[in-house]
Amino acid sequence: MPDILITDDGPVRVIRMNRPEKKNALTLAMYDAMAEAIETVANDAAIRCLVIAGHESVFCAGNDLNDFVAMAQGGGGLGAPILRFLHALARCDIPVVAAVNGAAVGVGTTMLLHCDQVIAGESASFSTPFVGLGLVPEAASSLIAPRLMGHARAFSLLVMGKRLSATDAKDAGIVNLVVPPAAVDGEALTAARTIAALPAEGVKIARRLMRGAPDEIAARIDAEADAFKKRLGSAEAQAAFAAFFSRKR
Repeated sequence: MPDILITDDGPVRVIRMNRPEKKNALTLAMYDAMAEAIETVANDAAIRCLVIAGHESVFCAGNDLNDFVAMAQGGGGLGAPILRFLHALARCDIPVVAAVNGAAVGVGTTMLLHCDQVIAGESASFSTPFVGLGLVPEAASSLIAPRLMGHARAFSLLVMGKRLSATDAKDAGIVNLVVPPAAVDGEALTAARTIAALPAEGVKIARRLMRGAPDEIAARIDAEADAFKKRLGSAEAQAAFAAFFSRKR
């Protein structure tokens, strides 16, 4: 079965990460598949809302660290598929709903900052261990999170790596609704269908006014990517990755 499942349910497109045996850690191929699913809605007026979902046991464990190690050894930064996905998400012109159960780690959390409604299970958790790995935040989270949460809470999440519970994330403005785990997908689809039933152009214009020009977000994604590339080759990141993989053995 594919690692990314794309299904259209009337006016709602569901993008589901489907690699639960690896806790939905994202590979470059998965990034490309998700980017494609987002980009193609621009030419499909029938799709009025996106839902990004994970497995019932885990939302997303972040990037596949094997890919990170390969990128670091190759002297590169964030791979093109990662940047393609982040830019597609930032420039998406229709609302995005997320259905989150279990852990949302790294990009599993930062992608939620681009969503308009986030439904989380009671056992969901949110963390961004970038700095602990010698890296820096990505997905324009260094811009969006302080605006959304305030500097102090964003610093705790993005720099100190403090984990948020579903309730904490709701209090911080990342999550809209906390429900029992079994109800997450249903509530997310209900939200998406409610949005899709509204006048489409009115929704697009209102959303654009609220979110601002995507160019600013895209520019921050690129600035973070430049810093990320430098950090991948740093002694701190190399030591952190070595320690991580030694613990896994």
